[in-house]
Amino acid sequence: MDLSRVLDSSLDLAGHWFLQSGIQEQSGGVARYYYSDRRCNARVSTEITGYSIGALVYLARQTGDAAYLDAAERGARFLCRTAWDRELSLFPFEHSIDGGTPKHLAYFFDSGIIARGLLAVWRATRRDEYLETAAACGEHMLRDFVRDGTVHPIVALPSREALPHSGNWSHNSGCYQLKAALAWYELHEAGAGAHFLDAYEGVLASSLETHTAFLPGEPDRYLVMDRLHAYSYFFEGMLPRYDRPACRDAVRQGIARAAGLLREIAPSFERSDVCAQILRARLYAGKLGACALDHAAAADEAARMTAYQMEDGDPRIHGGFWFGRKDGALLPFVNPVSTAFCLQALAMWREFEAGEFSADRYELI
Repeated sequence: MDLSRVLDSSLDLAGHWFLQSGIQEQSGGVARYYYSDRRCNARVSTEITGYSIGALVYLARQTGDAAYLDAAERGARFLCRTAWDRELSLFPFEHSIDGGTPKHLAYFFDSGIIARGLLAVWRATRRDEYLETAAACGEHMLRDFVRDGTVHPIVALPSREALPHSGNWSHNSGCYQLKAALAWYELHEAGAGAHFLDAYEGVLASSLETHTAFLPGEPDRYLVMDRLHAYSYFFEGMLPRYDRPACRDAVRQGIARAAGLLREIAPSFERSDVCAQILRARLYAGKLGACALDHAAAADEAARMTAYQMEDGDPRIHGGFWFGRKDGALLPFVNPVSTAFCLQALAMWREFEAGEFSADRYELI
């Protein structure tokens, strides 16, 4: 396979999918994924809309095509004007546009991703509405999830009562929450208040103390692959602090451990987003001096990702990335997050190979 040729077309194909597939619905919200077997979108997700508007801003910057920024603003307006619950001052878990009833929950992690997406659109447009809503979301994260030094992952609505910690990783506190806390760091940088920086530092400290216990975390290798996705958020959340020795040690050890588990489990179950997350972490860590880049491993991760992008006559699929492969079969989900992470990781790998990778942490989707 001529990987350089594949990389040249990957960004355009993925961008076409975001604009033309219908994954962003008329409301501006983005569906959690497209079911290729059912030929329909899943419900619109506030979290996935947050990821997607960040990806659209990145695509606008990479291509110079204003259509991407227009789509990012449609998503941002949906979040600010439709999805935001003005009475409770928060973003619910999902948004129903078809009469269905989503779970009455709010997630700390989702809120951080939404706030970062709005901040990305704000930096591109300087429209106050996006910064103001991101700041209000950051205050909600502090008010409703942080209690007695613990970040609770989920609260019930409208009571705001924290749900018990149980089940899989997303229902428990953990180092993955540092990616959401990155919104606090960026809000501080945007002038929204020093208390946001203090909150970020608190989550960073607890994440450094607990991250080694996160993997493998489960006896089931399929569940371990899912935890690799979550663990990789820890690398991303540390980006502003890669100059600290403790963070350098954690990212160096963590990348080696995650990459080893990826290759061990991949013959049974592989997620495209995990390949992308590990590659992005390698590139940032290498450029910022946190650890040396393993070129052969990075090239392998790039090659793994390319197998998940579709070229197809069906516009709902064409250019998107499949979620993953289990027991030899592609899983029937074309996924906005997988597509966003993979298009960015492959673009960054191309930039690295050309000596042009800047390691701008604001670009991280």
